[in-house]
Amino acid sequence: MRVLVTGGSGFVGQRLCLRLKEAGHRLQVVSRDPASARRKLPEGTDVRRSVLDFVDSPPHAIVNLAGEPIAAKRWSDEQKNRLIDSRVNVTRDLVILCEQLEQASGQAPHVMVSGSAMGFYGDQGSREVTEQTPPHDEFAHRLCKRWEDAALEATDFGTRVALLRTGLVLDTGGGSLAKMLPPFKLGLGGRFGDGRQYMPWIHREDLVRSILFLLERDDLDGPFNGSAPHPVTNAEFTRVLARQLNRPAVMPVPAVVLEAAFGEMARLLLTGADMRPARLLEAGFTFRYPTLEQALADILEKR
Repeated sequence: MRVLVTGGSGFVGQRLCLRLKEAGHRLQVVSRDPASARRKLPEGTDVRRSVLDFVDSPPHAIVNLAGEPIAAKRWSDEQKNRLIDSRVNVTRDLVILCEQLEQASGQAPHVMVSGSAMGFYGDQGSREVTEQTPPHDEFAHRLCKRWEDAALEATDFGTRVALLRTGLVLDTGGGSLAKMLPPFKLGLGGRFGDGRQYMPWIHREDLVRSILFLLERDDLDGPFNGSAPHPVTNAEFTRVLARQLNRPAVMPVPAVVLEAAFGEMARLLLTGADMRPARLLEAGFTFRYPTLEQALADILEKR
């Protein structure tokens, strides 16, 4: 089938496109720089500048991964608006595409897997978090809710929508580990603040497999937590990563330093949620890397 992917040239998107191609699907990708995207994606990928450019080549399925990195810059009011717009505007264009295709042919894409994030729940302290847990109202939650609400509008045109609330995505070549590894390899790693905040995480391969799982299962819709079944605190993550690298981790970063450096955005580092993939597990999804030790062993061996 034809699968339209936004964010297809990103860290998760590239691996997803590779797996979709290997499974025999035809790839459609949206990119502001089509020439650069084509160099990163499987041969034959149809790359266009806008979602609405695909009206003449209707996708059967959509994976929506668009969005500016949330931790790339300090959260000024301007940056907050940019984070929202980069997610909501593309998602609204996807809904418009669904509407136009439904009106033209009576057949909108049958499924959209739309990205969201663990930030939907906000700071949850130490309580266990499933898809049913009420959120804590803060900017990260409001951002994710607007993103999800925009995606759910596609259901008006018969498109099944699954929302994937991801944790930290771990693998070589990018993501969270790209910034963590250099100081840890020098023995300069350490916890953030008191280290008691939870860090839901997922191996990139398991995240891609969960997206494929949701694309294929016609009975699954609504929110799903895209994280491994064994989340860890920041302090435990620090210990496991240091042990895997055979390095000490004795350089904690005080909360006051992070708050001074990053302002409100420091909440991403100092708060968290003990997020569990309850609905994925109930649906029969199996994780190849259920524990942090297994995930890091695989990733560091590849390096």
